[in-house]
Amino acid sequence: MGTPKALVDDWLRRSVGVLLDGGCDGVVVVLGAGAPEATPLVDGLAVDVVVADDWADGMAASLRAGLRSLDPTATAAVVHLVDLPDVTAPVVARLLARTRGAHSLARATYAGRPGHPVLLGRDHWEPVVATARGDHGARDYLAAHEVEAVECGDLATGHDQDLPRDGG
Repeated sequence: MGTPKALVDDWLRRSVGVLLDGGCDGVVVVLGAGAPEATPLVDGLAVDVVVADDWADGMAASLRAGLRSLDPTATAAVVHLVDLPDVTAPVVARLLARTRGAHSLARATYAGRPGHPVLLGRDHWEPVVATARGDHGARDYLAAHEVEAVECGDLATGHDQDLPRDGG
């Protein structure tokens, strides 16, 4: 992208809105590269900000920092990425409807292709933190466990945007 994705357009504020409007009770924004510039972008929003100081280690660093910061009494967490501009609140709501307590494990799929957001019940947080490495995040953990696929292709494409103005 040429810049931290949290600083692109209104992606950060938009992503927070998607989570809140989709039914999340609280939102933790994990920042890495560009954290000092990105933090003011969420001023006035009902979010907690966590900085992944080891962000250069890959997306797993952000995932670990976010999961470690959560209220241990929460039942589940929805992991969403900032670079999914067509994912909307109805995707999050559909995923949250699959919450089955602390053992929940589900992810949005698009035309059968796994994507984000991902629903992690509390029972999975520590194992994900222990195994998340590099840019794989929770990919290896999810591949080794039974994950409920929640088809959302009727709501979004789930394509991430990796190039400026590439459209997806």
